[in-house]
Parts: sequence; structure tokens; C-alpha cells
Amino acid sequence: MNSVKGKTGVLLVNLGTPDSPSVSHVRSYLSQFLNDPRVIDIPWLARKMLVNLIIVPFRAPKSAKIYKQLWTEDGSPLIFHSNKVMELLQQELGSEYGVHLAMRYKNPSIPDVLTEMQKENYKKIVVLPMFPQYASASTGSAIQEVMDVIRKWWVIPEVRFISQYYDHPKFIDAIIDRASKYNLKDYDHILFSYHGLPVRQVDKVYDNGLCEDRDCEETVTDENQYCYKATCFATTRILAERLGISEKDYTVCFQSRLDKNWLEPFSDKVVEAKAKEGAKKLLVFSPAFTADCLETIIEIGDEYQEIFEENGGEKVQLVESLNDHPLWVECLKEIVLG
Repeated sequence: MNSVKGKTGVLLVNLGTPDSPSVSHVRSYLSQFLNDPRVIDIPWLARKMLVNLIIVPFRAPKSAKIYKQLWTEDGSPLIFHSNKVMELLQQELGSEYGVHLAMRYKNPSIPDVLTEMQKENYKKIVVLPMFPQYASASTGSAIQEVMDVIRKWWVIPEVRFISQYYDHPKFIDAIIDRASKYNLKDYDHILFSYHGLPVRQVDKVYDNGLCEDRDCEETVTDENQYCYKATCFATTRILAERLGISEKDYTVCFQSRLDKNWLEPFSDKVVEAKAKEGAKKLLVFSPAFTADCLETIIEIGDEYQEIFEENGGEKVQLVESLNDHPLWVECLKEIVLG
């Protein structure tokens, strides 16, 4: 019997970015992003009022100014780094694979890219969100959007979803290589800064009890394997061991919070506290971000630098994200090949 081998489609998904740093484009991006019920997980009417009447109108003009600082001749760093990874992964996988890139919010959109992929009639599709640690607000949202589109197709091929890979050896190797350009002994303290989440969102991982009832800072178990806090700490433990950083010399922290009920400690507060303790140089890793973006370049590189200097510190050094690092591309290749 003859068997049709067929091509495999690969869909990389990153978070997204405004189409431009204009106020209108930033407003449109924030509206789509913050109206996602997996991002702001409160009742529908309350979310609509909070986002559309309060957050977006007041935040869009301010955010547009920040995006203008971030923007380059090539556009958004997150977009061009992700596009480069797509191209390199296509080269690595060869002609039996078709690699595509979509953004969860704005463009290229998941529905548009999946329409292109549907025309290719792939035998199998691998959906690979570019978020190493699972969170409902990132990976979960991307996977749900893909499922919402594909479920309407008349012909649904085999689909494989990748939920997380926070401890993949090549992912870790890529970060270690990024760190190799810095002499860790030159820094008074090292931060591993992850994007924050509301505490209630990690609590929802559990059928009974709360995240704080578990030992998420020390171990990953069958019960907490999809707890974002647990996998962030796990990533850090692996990196610290590989880099030879003692526990007293680093802090796991969380950035970009919207209110006080988010995962702690808060990165900006740790930066401030370390400066007041007399630290002069900080090195900051951001292992939840695989491509440099507003949260790394501006928030860590500029805003935390300002906070550090205001409180007596001298230099906050950001370790660049993986971007198009060859080991990162190898990591994605190994994940796709399974």
C-alpha cells in the first residue's frame, strides 16, 4: 500500500505588538490584548468597562511614546527577531516542513496565517508558542485562538500543541551562551526577572487550595507542573546551577504588574532595594522573553536603570534575549521533530 508522506506545517506564535507606535495602533493593540478573558480574567462586563473606558484611553498615549523609543528602522524588535527565527528554522527543517509565524495580538494574525496554512493542505501541524513557561494568559490564549480557528475547518489534520519547554537543554544552553559575554563576578547581584501574573491566575491551576500552599519555589511536581511560578523558579534553578551562581547571589522576581495582587517580589522593587543596600552593578536575565521587546529593552534596560541610579546604583545590565541565537533555533527544531 502506498502512503502519502505529506508536509508538516509549523506555526510559531509570539505575543504581538502594535502595527506602529502611533496612538491609534497602540490603542487597537491594547484593546485586543486586554480584552482577552485569559489576560484579564474577570467577569465580561467588568472587563469591558475597565479596559475600554479606563485602561486603554489613559494608557494608549503613554504607551505610544514608549513604543516610539522602542521602534527601529526595521520596526518592532519582537517582530523582526521572530521573523528571523522563522526563516532560520525553515532552513534547518528543510523542504518537508513549512514554517509560519503569527502573533496572538495584531499582525500577522493567527486567523490570517492559519488561512494560508489551510491552503497548503498540511498532513500535520505543530503549534509552538514562543513562551517557555506555560501561562494561561500567554500559551493558553495562543492555543485557544488556534483551536477556535481550526475547529471550523472541514478537514482537520493532525495537530500537535507544545505547551512549555522551560527546561529544554538547548533553551538553557542558549541562555548560558548569552551570559558568556558577561563576567558574573563583576556584578553585585543577579536578577532573573519574569513577566508577572495575577496571583489568582496561578491559583487557578489547582483544583484545591492555592499556589502558596505548594512548594513552587523549590520543586516541580505532577501537581504544579503547569504553575507558571513553579516553572519560572525551575528555569532559574537550572540556570543558576549551570552558571555557578549561589542562592544568596540571585533573586527571582516578576515585572510589569498592574496591581499589588501579582506575583512577588516585584522586579522594580528589588532593583530599588538592592541599590539602597549598596549594590552598584546588577545583571538581569529575562528567561520568559525569547525575543527582546518593550519589557526587556525599555522596562529593564531604561526604566530599571533609572530606578537604580536614583537610589545610588550605577549600572543595570540586561542579558539579551535569545532573539535569533543558533541554539534557540536548534531548540525549536528539536521540539518540532519531537
